[in-house]
Amino acid sequence: MREAIRKTPLSVALVAAAIAGAAAASAADTDALAAKVRAREEAFAKTMADRDHAAFATFVADEAVFLGRTELRGRTAVAVGWKPYFEGARAPFSWKPERVHVVDSGTLAVSQGPVFDPDGTRTGTFTSTWRLEKDGEWRVVLDSGCPPCPCTAEPAKEKK
Repeated sequence: MREAIRKTPLSVALVAAAIAGAAAASAADTDALAAKVRAREEAFAKTMADRDHAAFATFVADEAVFLGRTELRGRTAVAVGWKPYFEGARAPFSWKPERVHVVDSGTLAVSQGPVFDPDGTRTGTFTSTWRLEKDGEWRVVLDSGCPPCPCTAEPAKEKK
């Protein structure tokens, strides 16, 4: 004969604490992963500043899709398509992550932030989707940006 599970205040509290603990652990895990992805995005951007095309390509997934003036599919096509941006002593643009979010499974992340011209004027916004690869490295699988825009530091006020 099976005994009925009694709902005592203590058992309810223990279950609630376990659920809350799992949610907190998950949030802590995704926060730690987001910090790793942010560091990867910053290192990715540094390849442009350092004019290091070979290092740039190592951040791109084999099956990446980069959307811009044209669609580039695959690491090789992205590397070839972006090669002209690495010519010359001065980078034609730079970027930095402002927001990074990781899905609860810890395998995909999105980073987003401003793009700047060589003089530091904001000219657009990038969005990159990162995937945790089998070798344990985060690589970009999808990348796009908005066209140059008159971006402002503060959102425009609504007209009434």
